[in-house]
Amino acid sequence: MKNPIRATIITVDQARAMLKDQRDQRDERFPELAASGQYILPDYRLTRKREAFKIRRHTFLKKHFRSYVAFDSDNGQTLWIHNFPSLSEACFWLNTGLKPNDTDSTSSYQEWKTKHTDEIEALKEQLRAQHHEKKKPAAAAKPAHVSAVKKVKHTKK
Repeated sequence: MKNPIRATIITVDQARAMLKDQRDQRDERFPELAASGQYILPDYRLTRKREAFKIRRHTFLKKHFRSYVAFDSDNGQTLWIHNFPSLSEACFWLNTGLKPNDTDSTSSYQEWKTKHTDEIEALKEQLRAQHHEKKKPAAAAKPAHVSAVKKVKHTKK
């Protein structure tokens, strides 16, 4: 395969740490991000809110089912972030730098998707495994049913 997908699935805490790291270093001349690479955060979307006459821009991660946020910080200095409705579109952007609707490329999104089907399926299996791991502790945390309380009849005086 010519250009393999190097994306890693991350958690919300890791994504927030990356956003905080970027925010802390935005005024530095040559920022050095702690985590460099390509990452995908599942089931969240990025929202931005502008306040104070658009001087400050606040970035939030909001829970959104079947939505993906792609983080690209390969150069170690800039953190690029985009929302995507599917995992394959997020991987396409991380891999090629193009969005699925871009037409200035020699290869299209559909061609790329057919070439990388196995890698996308591997990422989907990883997501399913993480989802099942989350469900298991939640089911185990439920207490066993409470033992029956004996009722005692009180006699009237």
